[in-house]
Amino acid sequence: MSSTQPLLLRLSNRVSLVTQILIGIIAGTLLAVVAPEAAISVGLLGNLFVSALKAVAPVLVFVLVASSIANHRKGSQTSIKPVLTLYLVGTFVAALTAVVMSFAFPTELVLATNGAEATPPEGIGEVLQTLLFKVVDNPVNALLTGNFIGVLAWAIGLGLAMRHGADSSKHLFKDIADGVSSIVKVVIRLAPIGIFGLVANTIAATGFDALWGYAHLLAVLLGSMLVIALVMNPLLVYIKIRRNPYPLVFKCLRESGVTAFFTRSSAANIPVNMELCKRLDLHEDTYSVSIPLGATINMGGAAITITVLTLAAVHTLGIEVDMGTALLLSIIAAVSACGASGVAGGSLLLIPLACSLFGISNEVAMQVVAVGFIIGVLQDSAETGLNSSTDVLFTAAACQAEQNKA
Repeated sequence: MSSTQPLLLRLSNRVSLVTQILIGIIAGTLLAVVAPEAAISVGLLGNLFVSALKAVAPVLVFVLVASSIANHRKGSQTSIKPVLTLYLVGTFVAALTAVVMSFAFPTELVLATNGAEATPPEGIGEVLQTLLFKVVDNPVNALLTGNFIGVLAWAIGLGLAMRHGADSSKHLFKDIADGVSSIVKVVIRLAPIGIFGLVANTIAATGFDALWGYAHLLAVLLGSMLVIALVMNPLLVYIKIRRNPYPLVFKCLRESGVTAFFTRSSAANIPVNMELCKRLDLHEDTYSVSIPLGATINMGGAAITITVLTLAAVHTLGIEVDMGTALLLSIIAAVSACGASGVAGGSLLLIPLACSLFGISNEVAMQVVAVGFIIGVLQDSAETGLNSSTDVLFTAAACQAEQNKA
C-alpha cells in the first residue's frame, strides 16, 4: 500500500488537472448511462466539491483583497480601471451580439407555466437598490451568504485602514491569505472527483429529453455565446494586447470555463480563477480585486440569456422591433446582467424586466422564465462558463497590456 500511494500521487502530478477533469467527465457520463442509480448516488461527491468551493471563496476573497490593499506599495500600478472597462464593454457587446443572432435566427416558443413560481424585480431601480444594500451588508452575513459585493466592500475598507497599521499586522494578513490559498489548492485538486459526481448525477437525473423541444432556442443561445467566446472577446483582447489572443483565450476556456461549466457557479469558480491568474503571473493587486468583482458584474453570458429569451417572446407574440428599440434592449440587458447576482434566481428572473420594454405582460414573461428553467441544464452551465472564463481573460489582457507599456 505504501508503494502504491506514492505511485498514484506521481501519476496525479504528471497528468494535468484539465486532463484529469476530462477523464472525470467521461467517467461520469459512462456511469450515468450504465448505472443511473449509482450515478445519482455519486452526485454527493459533486455537491461536496461545489459546497467546499462556495465555503472557501468568500473567505479567500476577503483575506486576499484586504491583504493586497494593506500591503500595497505606493507607486505600484494596478490595472483595475482597464479591467472594469473591458467588463462593461464586453457585456454590452454580448447583448448586442445576442440581438443580431436573434434577428438572424428568430425563435418562437411554445410557452409553458411550469416552474414560473418566482417574483421578478419590478424595474432597473430595484436591481440597483438591491446592489446598494448588498454593499452595506453586515460583514459576517456577507461571508455567510456569499454576498461578494459586501465582502469586497468590507475587504477594501479594512485593507485601506490597515495600510496605516503596523508592519507586523500587515504581515499577519499576508500569512493568513497564504494559508487560505493553500487550502484552496487542496480543494481544487479534488476537482476531477467533484466534476465526475456532478456529470454523473446531472445526466442520470435529467437526461436530455427535455432539451430536444427547445433545440432551436438552445442553438441561438449557445451560438451567441460561442461567437462571444471565440470572436468578440478575442477581438477585444487583441485591441488591448496587440498580438494573437487565441492562446490566452483557449487557456482561459480550458482551465476556467470547463470547471465553471460543471459547477454552474461563478462564486464557486473564484478560487479556480485566482489560481489560474497566479499561474499566468498576473499582478496580484489587480486579480485579487478584479476576479471576485468579475464574478459579480462581468455577465456577458447573462446578457445573452436575457436578450435571446426576451426576443424569443417578442417573435412569438409577433411584435415588431425597430433598431432603436433593439439597441435600448442591449443597454437594458447589459445593465441588468451586471446586477444579476443581486437578484435571487440570476439572469432568468431579469427577463420580465426586459420584456416590459415591449409591453409584454408579466404573466407571459414568467412563462418565458419557465422555459429558461427547462433548458437551464445547458443554458446556465454555458452562461457560467463564459462569464467566469472571461473574468480571467480580461484581467490577463489588462495586465499584459500594462506590462507591454513598461
